[in-house]
Amino acid sequence: MRICIVVEGCYPYVVGGVSSWVHSLIQTFPEYEFVVLAIVANRSSRGKFVYEMPQNVIEVHELYLSDDEWDKKRRHRRLSREEFQTLRGLILNQHADWETLFRWFRKSDVSLNNLLMGEDFFQAVLDFYRLNYSQIVFSDFLWMMRSIYLPLFLTLKTKLPKADIYHCVCTGYAGLIGSMAKYMYGSRLLISEHGIYTREREEELVRAQWVKGIYKNIWIEQFRKMSLLAYHSADIVISLYGYARELQLELGCPVEKTMVIPNGVAVEEFQDIPGKPDEDEGKINVGAIVRVTPIKDIKTMMQAFSFAKEQEPALKLWIMGPWEEDREYARECFELSELMETSDIVFTGRVDTREYLGRMDMTILTSISEGQPLVVLESFAAHKPVIATNVGNCEGLILGEEDTYGPAGIVTNIMNVEEIAQAILRLAHDEKLRLEMGEHGYQRVSERYRIEKMQNAYSNIYKDFEKSISRN
Repeated sequence: MRICIVVEGCYPYVVGGVSSWVHSLIQTFPEYEFVVLAIVANRSSRGKFVYEMPQNVIEVHELYLSDDEWDKKRRHRRLSREEFQTLRGLILNQHADWETLFRWFRKSDVSLNNLLMGEDFFQAVLDFYRLNYSQIVFSDFLWMMRSIYLPLFLTLKTKLPKADIYHCVCTGYAGLIGSMAKYMYGSRLLISEHGIYTREREEELVRAQWVKGIYKNIWIEQFRKMSLLAYHSADIVISLYGYARELQLELGCPVEKTMVIPNGVAVEEFQDIPGKPDEDEGKINVGAIVRVTPIKDIKTMMQAFSFAKEQEPALKLWIMGPWEEDREYARECFELSELMETSDIVFTGRVDTREYLGRMDMTILTSISEGQPLVVLESFAAHKPVIATNVGNCEGLILGEEDTYGPAGIVTNIMNVEEIAQAILRLAHDEKLRLEMGEHGYQRVSERYRIEKMQNAYSNIYKDFEKSISRN
């Protein structure tokens, strides 16, 4: 059986929780052939993998959402009446006839350049403008609409590898790919959302500087349309925890399709890891296993650590993770570290977490958005308490949802330097509390978040799909 994993903006180009999850999933099922369809921003990422492909990955395909290599020389063709009404309905949010769009973009004579620069797209956008946004400058509006619809049309136009199952690791453009493949090939469609795609894009757009005013709303509506398509096309939609499932239902996912499968870690792999070396004598180590990117809010972490260190000089912060993903932000973090004039902030780059977790007294996560972070579960497996911001499932993991083990760390509000600093100091000054919380976390991860449980759940789904494919 062949499974196409459809990923967006992560594997195999970026190290992180979702990428690690995908890599582990592929390795878990050597009996199946996997095809990776990776969606990235542009061709600058082409072939720049940070993971070595497992042996059962037989193909890797790339889709670029911003691609200058349009088919510009093709002869212009006006749309048929049905095609124009489909395009207009999509843009006006009246009715998205996705099946007509799938058939239309399969045609070899569809030129994206001629479509976006042509009269039909212009007229559909003009109708949308007159109905909703006539108070702003039309030329700006037209160019923004072209930028919004280019990645959607590139996705619709992409060549799809054939597979028995399409396993999309988010909705959005990945979910659009899976929905189109199901229509074309009659394949089974499975969606595993690590974060709720629509909500994450909303959060990003609210903070974004590159898009202003009403255009934020149009972008958000675009993501909602794609996610709704994916929810209705999918056979099964998986979330990592209960509240995420509730969000999926709010966004229109049919309840009978939903399923909760928590993340899992190999608990035994963290049992005999190295402890504190002699050089750490007298130090209180705070470990952050994160990519150095804005969404992890490394600057707030560093500022909170700096305030805490003024009261507890023994503190040392280890920031363990790659910084190449956003070099400008990483440079700003390095400069901030220099301004703080402390030698006790260490950027290690990408490391094997098992070589470092044992020497930590606590771990910390100051993200402004998360799903169900694997680093929290890994910390628990290593008997380490966690300080984390109240995003995604962090509160549920740390305080517990369906057990009585007790808190396994401290939950703080996002971007609250004082609150995070006080959490660091509380654990730094109470070794007994650190050990108790670390034990609570270990009990919780051992009971509910073992990787074997997650693997068995996906094995059952794949086998059920395989049986239905055989019958057909």
